[in-house]
Amino acid sequence: MRLLPLLAPLIAIQLVLLAAALIDLIRRPRTRGPKWAWGLAIAFISIFGPLAYFLFGRSDE
Repeated sequence: MRLLPLLAPLIAIQLVLLAAALIDLIRRPRTRGPKWAWGLAIAFISIFGPLAYFLFGRSDE
C-alpha cells in the first residue's frame, strides 16, 4: 500500500497518454506505418507505445 501514492501519478500519466494517442490515431487520416500496428503498440507497450507514436508515427500533415 505504500507504493500506491507513488504509482498513482504514473498510472494517470499512462492513461492520459494512452487516450490521447488513440484519439489522435483515430482522427488522423495518415500515419507513418499501418494504423493497426500503431494501435497495438499504443495499447500494449506501456508508456513507450504512446510516446513512440507521438515521436515517430504521426504524419506531418
